[in-house]
Amino acid sequence: MPKAAKNAADFAEKPLKNAKHEAVLQAYIADPKRIGFKSYLVVYPNSSDAAASTGFSRLLKNAGFAARLSFLDARVTEKVVEQAAVTREQVIEELAKIGFANMLDYARVTDDGEPYIDLSGVTRDKAAAIASFTVEDFKDGRGEDARDVRKVTFKLHDKRAALVDIGRHLGMFEEKHKHEHTGKDGAALVPVININGQKRSGA
Repeated sequence: MPKAAKNAADFAEKPLKNAKHEAVLQAYIADPKRIGFKSYLVVYPNSSDAAASTGFSRLLKNAGFAARLSFLDARVTEKVVEQAAVTREQVIEELAKIGFANMLDYARVTDDGEPYIDLSGVTRDKAAAIASFTVEDFKDGRGEDARDVRKVTFKLHDKRAALVDIGRHLGMFEEKHKHEHTGKDGAALVPVININGQKRSGA
């Protein structure tokens, strides 16, 4: 990097000497919509919209302000790209928790073959596969014969949908090539039944 360019980059890394200009710049960077005059109004609230628009345009023409803006903008872009990459990995990990979950991670079966919910061994990762879990207490019967009953409703997320999403991400599902469905001239093959009942393909 040329010395002059390096010096300019080093200069852009530091906050502007004018604290108010730096504040306008920070407000602009933080605004998802990047509306210049609104960022100006954050620092100069007594300005009209027109004056704020003019003031921000003037700042953009300042070499130091423009260099600082370019530097911060690049940093924001790098951060967004980095976060996006992490997010993709996290999404696959979360899908895997759902796709490879097993009901026996959350339930047990007695010697008599009766299933029952057992969450004593559920970890945070296994809990990610749980779609819903409700507990309802009520009385069954009347009078002295009534007994306390607890109804547990337990459901996991859709395993198949999660596995399909993972498979698509990994490119495991390839569509059949077009030529398998078309004739030599590219026309679609149409099944035709002849009088002998034998099936053939016609264009």
